[in-house]
Amino acid sequence: MFHLNVVKHEDLWITSKLRVSDFAPEDVPKALDCTLQDLQLDYIDLYLMHWPNDDIPSTWKAMEKLVDTGRVRAIGVSNFSVKKLQDLLKYAKVLPAVNQVECHPIWQQHNLREFCKSQRIHLSAYSPLGSPGSGWIKVKLLEHPILKQVAEKLGKTPAQVALRWGLQTGNSVLPKSINEDRIKANFEVFDWSIPKELFDQFSEIEQERLILGEFLVNKTRGPFKILEELWDGEI
Repeated sequence: MFHLNVVKHEDLWITSKLRVSDFAPEDVPKALDCTLQDLQLDYIDLYLMHWPNDDIPSTWKAMEKLVDTGRVRAIGVSNFSVKKLQDLLKYAKVLPAVNQVECHPIWQQHNLREFCKSQRIHLSAYSPLGSPGSGWIKVKLLEHPILKQVAEKLGKTPAQVALRWGLQTGNSVLPKSINEDRIKANFEVFDWSIPKELFDQFSEIEQERLILGEFLVNKTRGPFKILEELWDGEI
């Protein structure tokens, strides 16, 4: 794409993640090498630690060294709680630019959003539509009565309202779709806003984290023995 001059790298923001299996410090630069090779790039704009682990300081220190090489413009984290961010900020020489987390009207992350804002860490929302195509998440965000009522009053789709809610809270939003019409509709959220009287209704929605990260939890072998350790009570 770049070689054909369809678009320039500087016109795009390219983010990738360090996998859980590559968290050992010696594996971090190797993982980046593979990512750059796969993407046929010289650098990426943002590199995220995909999940917390049992030795975050060592992984983060290795990621900081990547910034010095110029192959990564910024580094950040994903799925970090307030407490884990507070701990990271105590020793980080390069501050996390982004915390990418689950965030949508059913899991609004108010405390985390406020903390990130106070530390100038951008909060980026994955699953802003509640991952409707996953098949394993039973809660249907886009069918929530408040979301549907607001969408009907504004003449928008529930998905557009969910995305607009995220933007109005100050997040970036990362919807996924392979449907061309839905992709186009997802972009049609910048020239309107949710009025305050409707926006305030979102505070009435009962909160529930949908993505728990259970694969990291194991009483004998996992980096976290219980979910409360992974999320520091933010569940």
